[in-house]
Amino acid sequence: MHESPVWTSPVLRSARGVVDRSRHVSTSIEAIEQVASWMAFEEFAFPSDPVDGAFNRRTDPAEIVDVSFFYAVMNFAFTDFDSGVKFAADYRGRTWSDSEGMFACVNRALDEGVPLTDGAYLAEITRAELDRVFSGNIEIPMLGERVQILNAAGRTLAERYDGSAHRFVADCAPAMYADNNGLLERLVVEFPRFNDVSTHYGHEVQLHKLAQLWLWQLHMALADGGAFSVADLDRMTAFADYIVPVALRLMGIVAYTSDLENAINRGDHIAADSAEEVEIRAHTLYATALLTDAINRIRPPSLALVVPQVDFRLWKAYHATFWPHHLTCTIMY
Repeated sequence: MHESPVWTSPVLRSARGVVDRSRHVSTSIEAIEQVASWMAFEEFAFPSDPVDGAFNRRTDPAEIVDVSFFYAVMNFAFTDFDSGVKFAADYRGRTWSDSEGMFACVNRALDEGVPLTDGAYLAEITRAELDRVFSGNIEIPMLGERVQILNAAGRTLAERYDGSAHRFVADCAPAMYADNNGLLERLVVEFPRFNDVSTHYGHEVQLHKLAQLWLWQLHMALADGGAFSVADLDRMTAFADYIVPVALRLMGIVAYTSDLENAINRGDHIAADSAEEVEIRAHTLYATALLTDAINRIRPPSLALVVPQVDFRLWKAYHATFWPHHLTCTIMY
């Protein structure tokens, strides 16, 4: 029985359709119950700022929104598609890997005065300029696509919101869904790079990884101070990426057909919008929602979790693992 409001999410509803049609990926209910039996007793922090707090302690809500928007539009593809090497960068005496390497580069550039939160600047940023921002162990994957994304997002910010993402947020209802005025609803329309939609055997599937992740990060950063919160946080799904499927696979919660497993282990590219890729992502959403429900049945109500907390627990533990994850050339995660 599905217990949480997350099951009313349009994202999870469409993911459940994929689960019912799946041919390449499966989810084990028995494994979910077994993992929940011990994971329920872990400490699940509700961090005030799980991203930017690791680098800078920003206090101005508008600045937090603007910086996190840049993170959100760039938060994809951190493994080289040919070599399998993960992007990493040095900042403040540490080497940061994967998306944390991107966060480090952004803060390093902001420290140096690069105006990465100004829509007008982003609308004109060049490949050479962005390459300097993302100086790391390798050229950040899909650099050309990143420039195009920033140019388009910058134009929208400059033309409609005086160049700033915080004005876009202020213009929306403070919820994901609000009769087409919710942040997620408007984000995927006004900034098409967030419109993370696929098809599976002729059926549309909403996945919306980056849009939801940005709203989660804003909630974490601003809710405690009262500046911003997502009113319907309990309808937020996991963030269907490369890393959480690895955690679910290693815990025995999801399983792949032998052909798909072998392809991933060889480092073959799994095509974007292929049945295999969509099923990996949809089962990630489905399994994490079931796992959250199973955990909450064990925990006292005062310690109940929302799905993004479980997602973060899995991502944090496995984002630097050497176990192979699927490789898909996409700007959506």
